[in-house]
Formats: sequence, C-alpha cells, structure tokens
Amino acid sequence: MKNTVKLFVLLIINFVVQSCKEEPRMDYIDSNGGAPAQVSNVVVENTPGGAILKYKLNKDVNLSYVKAVYEVTPGVLKESKSSIYSDTLRLEGFGTTEEQEVKIFSVGRNEKVSEPVLVKVKPLKPPVSIAYDDLSIETAFGGVRVRIKNELKASLAIVIDADTAGNGVLRPLQTFYTAVDSGVFTVRGLSSKAMKFSVYLRDRWGNKSLAVVRDLTPLFEKFVPKPFATYELPTDQPALSGSYALSNMWDGVASASIYASRNNTPMPQWFTVDLKVPVVLSRMKAHQRVQNFTYNYSCVKAFELWGSNNPSRDGSWEGWTKIGAFNSFKPSGTPVGTLTAEDIAYGYTNGEDFEMPFTPPAYRYIRFKTTETWAVGANQVTISELSFWGEF
Repeated sequence: MKNTVKLFVLLIINFVVQSCKEEPRMDYIDSNGGAPAQVSNVVVENTPGGAILKYKLNKDVNLSYVKAVYEVTPGVLKESKSSIYSDTLRLEGFGTTEEQEVKIFSVGRNEKVSEPVLVKVKPLKPPVSIAYDDLSIETAFGGVRVRIKNELKASLAIVIDADTAGNGVLRPLQTFYTAVDSGVFTVRGLSSKAMKFSVYLRDRWGNKSLAVVRDLTPLFEKFVPKPFATYELPTDQPALSGSYALSNMWDGVASASIYASRNNTPMPQWFTVDLKVPVVLSRMKAHQRVQNFTYNYSCVKAFELWGSNNPSRDGSWEGWTKIGAFNSFKPSGTPVGTLTAEDIAYGYTNGEDFEMPFTPPAYRYIRFKTTETWAVGANQVTISELSFWGEF
C-alpha cells in the first residue's frame, strides 16, 4: 500500500513539473499569405545629406518591418529599415541637394514585399559640403597644415595629395579621419621646396567635396639630435623610479619605456630638458603612453613650454621665458575611455605635433610644465617620447 501511495505522489509531482515548463513559442508564418498592406500618410523632413520619414503603419498582423530603398549616388542603393514598433525611417548618405525618389516597402513575416509607396525627398546641403566651406591648407614647419570646421561632427576623411615629384601629378600624401567639430591636421617630413598641394573631404558613403588646391613651400626646420640630457632642478618632479627616468623620453622610440612622475603628486608639475645646444624651436612632438593609456589616465592634456639659457639653480622660475601653452587634440572627439584606431595612431604611434605660437629666441634648456592630464584628478604624468625641431 505504501509503495502505491509513493508511486501516486511521484506521478502527481511529475505532472505538475511538466505542466510548469514553458511551452516553446510558436509563431505561425503563412508562406502562402499575401504581402502586407502599404504604409500611409508619409511626412518628409529633409535633413543635411538625408531625410526623416514619418508614416502611419497598417494593422496587418503579417507585417514584420518597413524599409526604404534609395540611391545615394548613381547606381549605389542603400536601405533603411524600421521595426513595427516605430513609425520613422532615417535616410542618410546623399551627396547632393537634388530631389530624390525613395521607395517605401512593407515586408511581411513571410518576407513578401508590398508594392512601394513612392515619395520625394530633397536633402539639405550634406555635411561633407558644409565642412568644405571652412576647409583650408597652409604652410607649416616641415610640411603643410589643414584646418577644418565640422559643425555637424560628421565622420569625415581629410585627404591630402601633393605633387612631390614636381611632374604635375598629385599623389596621395596622407589621410586623416575625424568626427570633431573643428581641428588642425599637419603633414610633416617634407622638404622646403615649392610644390602643389590638394585637400578634399570624403564621407563614409563615398561622397567627396571639391578640392582646395594651393602652391605652398614648407618652412625649413632641422631635427634636434638625441640624446638630450637631464637637467635636474630642486623643484622639478622626480621620476617614479629609475625604470621611468626622463631619459626614456629621448631613447629614440615610442614604446612601453616611458617617463612617469611619482604617484599622488599635485598639478602643475614640471621637468627640465637640456637640448645641449641653443635651438630656435619650431615644433615639438610628443608620444603618449601606449594603447589603452592613450588619451586617458596620466597622459598629458594641457601643458606649457618655457625656455632659458641661464636657469636659476634654486628651481625657481627666475630666468625662464614662457614659449607657449598647448592642448592635446583627440581626433575622434570621443569621451575619455573610448579610443579609436585614429586616436592611437595620432596620439601614440605617430605622435602629436605642437607648433610654437611664435618664433622664440634660441634656448638650450626647456622646461615642460604639465597643467592637466586626460583623466580628471590624475596626479601623475606619463610620456613615451619627446622630439624637437628648429634652427641651431
């Protein structure tokens, strides 16, 4: 009798457990059903290089999503899709302000497509053309400098070509990528001779601006030879340890071998470099710390350069002259903690260039004064490599 009761109880428990199990979802798709009904009441809002389409959804239970098909450039089609939980389609990538036809389709769960609803859009001036209005190229020390305003913060490529061979053929020189509202980009390593330069903008859909073409002569400068020398003064910030000495900044390579000041030291803080000869500085290049540290933590965001030929041995600022104040630039414009390939190339791999705001006197001793780092509250300074150019 007891065994019979136990068996009965087990059967009841098993039945309850099985009943509580979630049944698999069954979505019935009628492969023989027709295409869903079209959307209606479409309203067009034209935007720079695109448009926003608002519409009324039909109540067809077979509807899966809505899509728009349009041509961004001749022969190049693009699609924009929106689920049944939205009544809006966003179009982008147009390179002109000419009127364009857009086809709006309703797509069923069975992937059958309705007849298109045809609408006309007339995009506003595209971002690549707006930015072109404030695009310029000018001479720089050892190269040329491009200035751009990009008020819409569009993702743009800045393409610089040059006739370096002097045969009348413009060839690719360098391409920068940016999404900041304004910026300055410089190509270096060019000889001081007259040549033709061209710069134009390209967006991610292949739309191109007109080109700015100029005949320019890069300004002459020489590389200040390394190694430099450490010139310690009483108020200078000591290195964290011998492994993070100042001399790591002029070992000739940007690597994991860096200068790092002591932890928990307040800003501003500074160190002194002996260039060994008086130099009329034209520019300085700074490489930040490698990879995930770039544009973050204790990498330098704002600093000053000071020059002297007879610095006071007590570490005071007597005998020093301010050359300029400088700010680090992040090409992507993304917040601290977000890092792009362009950021790493600009701030670490290639190094960031800083031109002197005016032509200073020739100075042998340079004092580097950090006023801010990329991480708020960071009380340490790290630098991978420093280089200088000028006349001497």
